[in-house]
Amino acid sequence: MVERTPILNFFTHLILLLGFIVAVGPLAIVAIAASHNIADVNKVPMSLIPGSDFWVNMKTAWTTAGLGPKLLNSLIFATGVAVGKVLISAITAFSLVYFRYPGRHFIFWLIFITLMLPLEVRIVPTYAVAANVLSPFQGVLDITGITWLIAKLTGIEVSLNLGLLNSSIGLILPLVATATGTFLYRQFFLTIPDELAEAARMDGAGALRFFVDILLPLSRTNMAALGTIMFLWAWNQYLWPLLVTTDPTHITAVHELKSLIPNFGGLPEWHIAMAGTLIIMIPPLAVVVLMQRWVVRGMIATEK
Repeated sequence: MVERTPILNFFTHLILLLGFIVAVGPLAIVAIAASHNIADVNKVPMSLIPGSDFWVNMKTAWTTAGLGPKLLNSLIFATGVAVGKVLISAITAFSLVYFRYPGRHFIFWLIFITLMLPLEVRIVPTYAVAANVLSPFQGVLDITGITWLIAKLTGIEVSLNLGLLNSSIGLILPLVATATGTFLYRQFFLTIPDELAEAARMDGAGALRFFVDILLPLSRTNMAALGTIMFLWAWNQYLWPLLVTTDPTHITAVHELKSLIPNFGGLPEWHIAMAGTLIIMIPPLAVVVLMQRWVVRGMIATEK
């Protein structure tokens, strides 16, 4: 039962207003700072009345940081990570729920434990793998003595080396596995009646057809919600692109934002930095606006 009284309505609207101010306030300050000139933006306190140099600052930020190709790199990176996480987590959860093989519960808990290992904790081994994807296989060959045997028999020294640094694949591939997505998909698949799988089997549908034609359409809201969240997560990544990309042609927009940080020896150009921040925020904001309905449906799972 929902109780409606004037006092409760007042406090409800007051809390909503405070939440709105907290959420929109920083964005409004960034927009106002982006509209000032260098003298006005460095006044203390800064005027909260918008200035007249908004479009000039936006153009300067765009050209100074070369944001066109950087935004494209970010779009490729974030989209690749989001699509990869959705697909990998769906396939992994499908295997854990619908296939009976020894150790699947143990595998699930191993995946679940990785929730406690954020990227910052495992970034060194992840970087080592990205620097040479074949290094684990090289280690197996060295440990088993196969490298030594091949060298003795043929005189050929086996050295496997495939680096992914400074490439879009190197940015995307190490981040596509997600324990959160696997857990969410597993919980959703467990809510689907077993009779549905039995009916599909009686109609002659194999595992792949059941997954593609039945499970994926049923989980489209979950895919939209997870994909949107992962897109935003990947778009805001700074540390991983900073390590993996040293070639300017592969730098992402968030990484490039540092070039707009105030210069040395003069007045800080915060108005240009804020204008660049606004430009970089536009794509994720557009994704959130476009996907809002699907995200809400995926979160509350009304169509399960």
